[in-house]
Amino acid sequence: MMSKSKKTETENPKSRKVASGPLREKARSMKKLVNAVGKVLQKHSYPGLTAVNIANEAGLNRKLIYTYFGTLDNLIETYIMEKDFWKSGAKKMLSNLMVNPDSLGKLMVNTVLQAQFDTLLNDKAQQKILHWGLAGKDKMLRKMADQREATGDGLLDILDKDFEQSGVDIRAFLALHIAGIYYLSLHAKSNGSTFCGIDINDAKGKARISKAIQHNVETVYKAAGIDK
Repeated sequence: MMSKSKKTETENPKSRKVASGPLREKARSMKKLVNAVGKVLQKHSYPGLTAVNIANEAGLNRKLIYTYFGTLDNLIETYIMEKDFWKSGAKKMLSNLMVNPDSLGKLMVNTVLQAQFDTLLNDKAQQKILHWGLAGKDKMLRKMADQREATGDGLLDILDKDFEQSGVDIRAFLALHIAGIYYLSLHAKSNGSTFCGIDINDAKGKARISKAIQHNVETVYKAAGIDK
């Protein structure tokens, strides 16, 4: 006769298989819904982000939005969190910097800015989200902006210590550069026109802006007398 312990051991794998099926299906459905937010956003812009449109795009019952995410806003917020550069794209980079703050010098600052420039210039969904944020007040996007600020504060706190006695306002410097990256990218992708005669939709034009970012970062470190 099979012992009770051995019987339990043989039954457990079946139990795990039965449980894993619904879990996998739930994960797949959630992923479809999140991805559908991006597709609807690109097709219909933010006014089109309705439960019906998202569910139809995902090929799922709209009730699943509320079953898995609680509210439509929670689903949209999940999508934005996944797309946000500071909350996802740069998350690993920022985490490493928090652990090794001494590695944050001109090379890493340039790397972060260049990564943001590349991401925003090539990601249509992020462009739509930024347009959405500029179109008017939205509680959810304000919440995301506040979270983005909180994430960036860890990075800025490290830089504040480096530039404290230098006479250089590193936060203002970065604010101008990040805002410039936002506007140049949105301007180029919205109407395809040049800015100061530079077309960043063209590889040569983009390279000019990338080179200017690197030059400015190196110049501000040099002006501050920081060899890092």
